[in-house]
Formats: sequence, structure tokens, C-alpha cells
Amino acid sequence: MKLAVLGLGCWGLVLTKLLTPKFDDVWGWSRKQDLSDELLKEKKSKIPFVVELDKRVNITHNLKDAIEGADIILLVVSTSAIRSVCEQLKDAGIKSSQILVNTSKGLELPSLKRMSEVIKEVLPLQKFAVLSGPTLAREVLEGKPTAASVASDDMKVAKFVQENLNVDTKFRLYTNSDVAGVEFGGSLKNVIAIAAGFLSELDLGDNAKGAILTRGMAEIVRVGTALGANASTFWGLSGMGDLIATCSSPLSRNHTVGRMLAKGKKIEDILSELGSVAEGVKTSKAICELSEKLNIDTPISHAIYQAVYSQENSKEIFMNLMLRSLKAEEIF
Repeated sequence: MKLAVLGLGCWGLVLTKLLTPKFDDVWGWSRKQDLSDELLKEKKSKIPFVVELDKRVNITHNLKDAIEGADIILLVVSTSAIRSVCEQLKDAGIKSSQILVNTSKGLELPSLKRMSEVIKEVLPLQKFAVLSGPTLAREVLEGKPTAASVASDDMKVAKFVQENLNVDTKFRLYTNSDVAGVEFGGSLKNVIAIAAGFLSELDLGDNAKGAILTRGMAEIVRVGTALGANASTFWGLSGMGDLIATCSSPLSRNHTVGRMLAKGKKIEDILSELGSVAEGVKTSKAICELSEKLNIDTPISHAIYQAVYSQENSKEIFMNLMLRSLKAEEIF
């Protein structure tokens, strides 16, 4: 069995380390300019924390070599790179029988498409699954118990991925047939995580955070179901599970973005300081555009969009949520 991991950022490296014992042959791919000498020679990376790979892992910038004969190909690149990497996969001769598993959580701009929709446009015959859930990379690296969802339109594919990526007491996987729900849950919660980080930094209390999580989930459910997802999916691992983890943990990049916004930092400086992708920033724009098209009320997501992209006072933007006209509590 061969595994190929495309994208050797933090999450890609952690997944490679986690899954190496499960496979006979493991390859990691990244663009040449992104491969450090330390990673190539010593199979080690120190950013943002130390990850040491098994010496038998093959590291390359040759995509054809990485995917040739691979049973499972993990796609662990930023959402903005998904389309271009899929085009490269087509040129590299990916076979439709190989299973492509996307792990990126976000929506494409400006198309507003889910990652599975982007992948199917470029690779329409490809066997495909999405892996999503409360999967903070640092905790997975430390061997702390983690559970996630594997969703596919083809349950044989989902079960194959489940069986081959499940790691005893460390990484438990559940199958799901609702690809849209799993993708929307993983994507849209990143916006709410920014809000939660903001509240934490200003010490506005657990009552406020409970309200943000609950009303934030209502926004996620309204948008997701309007676009074909099953409501019940959002109460699972890729919805509520991921929301709780990212909204409560300082290990979450999106939570960190919220904290830094609360300190008055500009988004350009925040992203530069983080040195990694925080998908909630771009997703806030995507969910606002989607909700306007669908005529759906998403006040928390709009507040995040304002805080990220405008020069307005971030604290005032959030406090104004409390001053909105009174209404009944509704989820749908």
C-alpha cells in the first residue's frame, strides 16, 4: 500500500508522521521552493513546531513520482491552491482509480464553490473523499485521541479510507455520505472561531462565548442546508465537534486571528506573523456573499468580515451584535 501526501505544511507533516506505520510506501510532495534542506536531508521541520518523519518517507517536488502507484492521495494544501494542484495532478497522470482525499477546509473565491466541487470540475472521474473534524494538528502529533469524519458520495470509497487511515486509539474515523454538510461544517466554523478568539482576548466571558457558538452554528446550519447539506450533519464531528475545538483552543489559527484582531492588529500583520493559512479570513468573505445571494441572515459572520476587512473599531462591531432588534430564537 502506498500513501502520497501533497502539501507538507503543519497538517501535512503531522498526517504523514501519523500514517507512515500504516503504509508500506510513503511519499510527501511540496513545491520545490517550499522544501527546506532540513526536511529533505533530515526529515525534520521546526515550523511551527518540531515534526520528525520516519527516514523511509520519500520527500520530493516531483508530483508524478509522488503519486505513481499510490492507493490514497491526501490533498493537504490551502484552498486557494486546490484547483492548480488538481490541474497538476491531471498533467502528472493521476488515475481515476486512485482515491483523492481532501483535508482543506474552506471555500474557493471568487467562485464560492466547495473543494469537492472544484476537484470534480478538474478531475470529474476521480474517486474522492473529504476528511474533516476537530483535528488540531499539535494534539494529533502528541497522540491525543482524535475523531473525524470521512465523507464521500461512494460509501465503498469512504469505508476504504476509514479502514486505512484509522489509527487505533489515536485517530478514529467515522464514515458519512453528506459531503456538502461535512465540507460546510469544516469551512464555516472557521469564521465563528475568529469571533470566539476575539471574545477570549477581551475577556468577555463564557456566557458570550456560549452565545457566539450557538448562534454561529445557527448561521452555519441555515447556509449549509440552503445549499443541500443535511441539518443533522452539523451536530456531528465535522460540525459541532470542529466548532467546539476551534473556538476553545489557543492551538487554532483562526482563534489566534480573533485574539490578535482584539489587540488592534491589522489583518495583513496578523497573517504575516502567523506565517500560515487561517482559512476563516477568506471564508468570512465567502459566507457573506453566499448569505446575501440566499437572503439568509448571518450577523456574526458579517461582523467578522467587517472586523477583518474594514478600518472600523472591532470591539464596537461585536458589541453592536447585542443591540440588534429583538427576535425569536430560530435555527432555520
